[in-house]
Amino acid sequence: MNLLDTILKNPSLVGQVAKQLNLDAGDAQSAMKHMLPALSKGITNNLGKQGGLEGLLGALSKGSHQKYVENPNILGQADSIADGNAILGHILGSKDVSRNVAGHASQATGVDFGILKKMLPMLATVVMGSLSKQTAQAGILEQLGGGGGLAGALGGALGGGGGLGGLVGNILGGGQKKATGPMDVLGSFLDSDKDGSALDDILGMAKKFF
Repeated sequence: MNLLDTILKNPSLVGQVAKQLNLDAGDAQSAMKHMLPALSKGITNNLGKQGGLEGLLGALSKGSHQKYVENPNILGQADSIADGNAILGHILGSKDVSRNVAGHASQATGVDFGILKKMLPMLATVVMGSLSKQTAQAGILEQLGGGGGLAGALGGALGGGGGLGGLVGNILGGGQKKATGPMDVLGSFLDSDKDGSALDDILGMAKKFF
């Protein structure tokens, strides 16, 4: 399953988000369906920037994000919301973009804009938790050296010639690809709308480096 399906088909996650915001589960799921693709696209866009891929993999290796999907009752806690806002800043880049995402979802679903602004940091932690779990299951970090070896593996791959970050920033377009390895799995997972975006090419090129 891709990122959108993995989250929306987890009744514990949907139910806990709805509970924290006093929403009907159906309304919560509808709002999540409209906002999650924007977060996925934000991550995809960041991967095409200088240092984007190594930044994401570094965050996944150091963070304890899986707790948000394994124990969703903590989503409404102050520390979780603060973490979510920090993640949201990295994914979307500015509060204006976050407001636009919530505003479009509010127009499409009828759910109050203020409630959706509160939902976004929860979704950001859920997205990172799902990514963390997926990379662990696919063995992506282990393939790159894992844990303390990740920085060295990334450093070796990124040295010289503008580095991997500069390379992926120049990759454009590309068709849908069959997931054949850990990096391909991550690409398919993030491609929530299955449009065959440049993400598959970015991660495919990264796999060759590693």
